[in-house]
Amino acid sequence: MDFGTVMQELEALGKERTKKMYISNGAHEPLFGVATGAMKPIAKKIKINQSLAEELYATGNYDAMYFAGIIADPKAMTESDFDRWMDSAYFYMLSDYVVAVTLAEADIAQEVADKWIASGDELRMSAGWSCYCWLLGNRKDNEFSESKISAMLDMVKNTIHDSPERTKSAMNNFLYTVGISYLLLNEQAVGTAKEVGIVEVKRDKKKSSFLNAYESIQKEIDRGKLGFKRKYVRC
Repeated sequence: MDFGTVMQELEALGKERTKKMYISNGAHEPLFGVATGAMKPIAKKIKINQSLAEELYATGNYDAMYFAGIIADPKAMTESDFDRWMDSAYFYMLSDYVVAVTLAEADIAQEVADKWIASGDELRMSAGWSCYCWLLGNRKDNEFSESKISAMLDMVKNTIHDSPERTKSAMNNFLYTVGISYLLLNEQAVGTAKEVGIVEVKRDKKKSSFLNAYESIQKEIDRGKLGFKRKYVRC
């Protein structure tokens, strides 16, 4: 399938209601409003195609950019490719659910995510923390440095309440993910989440949301989810 055909198929799958929902979360035109599940049949036909992914991502169309993440070849992408994708990721659904997810399947994932976390830029930081959530929820515990993840938990404890809004949300998710999916530091994550307490995330034109990683971890433990790992990162 070529670029034109994919764009036509995505446009045909667009729904006004989905489009409005994406816009309320921060997306802007151009976009069609395609439910992510509806993209699967096209993705199955294409599988992996990095050059097509690049063409689609460059459109600035939210649905095309999301689909680009599904068919991208993360191992063929360099650090500068990921940085370029981040430059165009204008809101959290792109930074955290497209770029961070794609990066999580690359060999350079931790290296790039570390730089983003240290960048001071809200969405880069958010993508960096989110990438670790995807990684920890999928890869074996022995693929991570225990001391590094421990230091990251300390960083969350000391900086989360003063971090940019979207970054707060991703950091809170990191606490939760370590607590559930990284058994070596389950106790530290639970203790840190308890100390951090409720995290307020302010949102444009919407009420603040209040996050509580400690409660979320406890709920999942009660459901027998301790040690949970995802089979796949990308859908």
